[in-house]
Amino acid sequence: MDEATTAPQAEQPTNAPPRWRALLRELAVRPSKSKGQNFLTDRAIVGRIADAAQLQPGDTVLEIGPGLGILTAELVARVGPTGRVIAVELDHRLAEYVREEFAASPNFRLIEGNVLRLSPDELLAELPATAPYAVVANLPYNITSAVLRHFLDHPRRPTALTVMVQREVAGRIVARPPEMSVLAVAVQFYGTPSIALRLGAGAFIPRPKVDSAAIRIALHPTPSLPDAAIPAFFAVVAAGFGQKRKQLINSLGAGLALPRQAIEAATIAAGVAAERRAETLDVAEWLRLHAAFAAASERRGEPIAQDNTAGGAA
Repeated sequence: MDEATTAPQAEQPTNAPPRWRALLRELAVRPSKSKGQNFLTDRAIVGRIADAAQLQPGDTVLEIGPGLGILTAELVARVGPTGRVIAVELDHRLAEYVREEFAASPNFRLIEGNVLRLSPDELLAELPATAPYAVVANLPYNITSAVLRHFLDHPRRPTALTVMVQREVAGRIVARPPEMSVLAVAVQFYGTPSIALRLGAGAFIPRPKVDSAAIRIALHPTPSLPDAAIPAFFAVVAAGFGQKRKQLINSLGAGLALPRQAIEAATIAAGVAAERRAETLDVAEWLRLHAAFAAASERRGEPIAQDNTAGGAA
């Protein structure tokens, strides 16, 4: 059964938001649609998100968009004095508020800036290059895919990402054949996603027009391919999904600019019927297809065209 169908019922907020609205007025912050600012206000739900992240004392957590700091406070408490919370906030007024709010917490540091313009190496500059870290965030929904790409495509990947996303997107991320998408393949190549909880729109201020879900992506210790081979893998995936609802024999031929005979040979070698459609393949089957195309390209002395936005896929 699809994990999306086994997730718990949507959580409902247990406390009213007046004090948070007053705080936003005090800070002269008008939630911005362009920045995707919808603030969580329920401490019980925040606790559930922290539970889903499976944090331990001493862990390092990177929080994207701390906002009013309600999730930040939970993260600081969970990792304890031996841990570390690094929060990245784009909005200057919110950054100043959170910096002051947690000034007495030695395990907290705030970086003011755009997370998509700061590499994981820059965000974690104070840590050894091999130090593990987790990402936890109530993400602006308009940058969900970009944030996932940002961390999954980089060699310095987290051990897990626990993020709030639009419920429909969560369903796509955990999908199984025959309902796969480029997004599902991109995420599941790197890790195992699951839906931790569902949220109604009333858990946020302002109230969004969509329902939400918290997902946890537990990353594999190492990807199934070396980093240098990953763009070529995603080139095959992108080609397969390039012509919606088309059979692989057609979509792969068009996307990879290869003759029908080459596509048939690769699908036979991979044990994948050429008449199947992209949404019916799981990650293991895409890996076999990539290996077949790579072997054929090596024999011809020609590399597979590369997709440098690998998880762009997402």
